[in-house]
Amino acid sequence: MELKKKTRDDVLVVREHEIVDVNGNPQMLPLLHYPLFEKLDIVEHCFTTRLGGVSEGVCSSLNLSFSRGDDPKAVMENYRRVAEVFGKTVDDFVCTDQTHTTNVMRVGKTECGYGVTKEKPYTDVDGVITNKPGVILSTFYADCVPLYFVDPVHKAIGLSHSGWRGTVGRMGQKTLEAMAEAYGTKPEDVYVAIGPSICQDCYEISEDVAGHFYEEFEGHGDEILLNKGNCKYQLDLWKTNEIVMLEAGIRPEHLAVTNICTCCNPEVLFSHRASQGKRGNLAAFLMLK
Repeated sequence: MELKKKTRDDVLVVREHEIVDVNGNPQMLPLLHYPLFEKLDIVEHCFTTRLGGVSEGVCSSLNLSFSRGDDPKAVMENYRRVAEVFGKTVDDFVCTDQTHTTNVMRVGKTECGYGVTKEKPYTDVDGVITNKPGVILSTFYADCVPLYFVDPVHKAIGLSHSGWRGTVGRMGQKTLEAMAEAYGTKPEDVYVAIGPSICQDCYEISEDVAGHFYEEFEGHGDEILLNKGNCKYQLDLWKTNEIVMLEAGIRPEHLAVTNICTCCNPEVLFSHRASQGKRGNLAAFLMLK
């Protein structure tokens, strides 16, 4: 599996995991991992690719959404394969209900299965946090930004979805605030990763959207926005979320920023823009050991 990278740094690495399919045959499941988190040795985590699953057509093959027109049995098998890598089952996932909010929900064992084996009793949740081992936090993507949070001091984690609305609403800061309230988390202790998502070269926005970013991130306009003329701009979501994290108190040495663009890698990653909406969903997963 080859991925086009925006830099040469090994911010993310591909690891091939051997799993067993429903017929007992060995299969390889490629997943993306952050060495930053692997060094902590208190979490299991990954960001999926579109490879290694059983879905077909535009959702081929590791689609993790039940709402993209895919065969539910195929989606469930895809979840089972990821769960096997974590040493867990499909009953251990807790999924968001993403509607581009900055709402963050505390979850635990009671919420396990929601979004996979049980219907979610909540809506409008774009971030989840926990301090319970064995709970697999789950968020979903096809160009938006995954945000991972690991607090090794208080043994707490968070995972949030941040599109342009979440980013301008400082979803990273909101997640840290939720962890502080729930677990006593201090930003200076937290390790953070900004996950694979659309890069600035691929992300064109309108003037009204750019205006929100100029207003919220005053003084950073030249860092995050490129004016193309004709009321069109290129937005750097990676840099903007980095600014959010640093201003919220994350230490630079505790922050890993992706170098992989979903839109630049349509053969390996699902991208809404690259596919014009004909796609499945990638997922970010994070679990305390």
